Amino acid sequence: MTVTLTATPARPAHRNPQVLRWLGAYTASTLGDSVYHLALSWTAVSSGTPAQAGLVMAVSAVPRALLLLFGGVLADRLGPRRVVIASDAARCVVVLGLAAALFLAAPGLWVLAAVALVFGVVDALFLPAVGALPARITEPDQLARVQGMRGLSQRLGAVLGGPVGGLAVALGGPATALGAAGLLFALSLPLLCALRLRPLPTADQARDGTALRDLADGLRYVRGHRVLGPLMIVVLLSDLGFVGPFNVGLAVLADQRGWGATGIGWILAGFGTGAGAASLLLTTAGRVPRAGFVSGWTMTLGAVAVGALAFAPHLAAAVAVALAVGLLAGLSGALCNALLQTECDPAYLGRVTAVAGLMSLGLAPLSFPLTGAAIQLWGIGAVYVGSAAICALAGLCALAVPAVRRAALPR
Repeated sequence: MTVTLTATPARPAHRNPQVLRWLGAYTASTLGDSVYHLALSWTAVSSGTPAQAGLVMAVSAVPRALLLLFGGVLADRLGPRRVVIASDAARCVVVLGLAAALFLAAPGLWVLAAVALVFGVVDALFLPAVGALPARITEPDQLARVQGMRGLSQRLGAVLGGPVGGLAVALGGPATALGAAGLLFALSLPLLCALRLRPLPTADQARDGTALRDLADGLRYVRGHRVLGPLMIVVLLSDLGFVGPFNVGLAVLADQRGWGATGIGWILAGFGTGAGAASLLLTTAGRVPRAGFVSGWTMTLGAVAVGALAFAPHLAAAVAVALAVGLLAGLSGALCNALLQTECDPAYLGRVTAVAGLMSLGLAPLSFPLTGAAIQLWGIGAVYVGSAAICALAGLCALAVPAVRRAALPR
């Protein structure tokens, strides 16, 4: 008699306690981050001029961009769980310290700038580590669903963070809001401590070089990988074409059309709704066939929607177009992240995530001043069309590179 052994199916991510702990911690951390930024900006505006407040808010971007790659090295050397725990613990201590300082006295802008600087350093460590965690807590065939769940968490943080922070400021001032942010960071710690990561293969655990050597090794790995190398170019182009129109360009567009700040809010709400719908789709579907192909086409179609936003005749039409942008961009972005997780050797996940983060958070925002200057020279319509062309180029690159186009998520 022949006995047939059947493999036990992997537990779906939305029923996996490990994933749910990570998601709860990530949601608490995201909410805390939103409340912190609102409280810091309110305190900075109340303590100085708008220009000084802008400088305080921009301080954190410098160390984040400079140290992000080394944050990836640290995540691979120490393990992403340790780095995320240390990062949230540091943010908790710093924020509660600032809350106490505001409660007892009125610290100057230099104190706020110092806190923002520390947060930039911590972000450089946190972002690669939190991006490397999903592949260590669930099976490869569940990573698309995890990315959808992560997207829902980000949307929840963006939607609830503002009202929670605003209510805390209204009830007790910035000190109360910062205290709430600190407690949210603290809430993530027991959930993170309860995580148990899947071990790396023995061959992947060796670490006998310096941090610089590990960084160079990670960059060589990305450059030589048939999927990850081209995928980084796709990520950079898509973000370069997207961030300008939806930051600087959106404010100018709303001002020229007479939609005001309320119009910006509605357009961003439309985008958030579309992105949330894309995350929900991935969370429920779990897997998208031919992920590379679908990502390339959704990027290309999303580029058309980005360009169309500048020519929407009414606010309602602009909101509808923004919803389409959010749906298409949210789907393509989540699929790119899932492919990054599944294609990457687990030993390099921190460094590869850091490179992708540098493309999105370090290099893409450099287009802000260029976007503003281009609007003054050529007008809002031409800039949106040019940005859409860059987004379309990202999608066409994904479709033109066979390895990316044929990339698929595990079954």
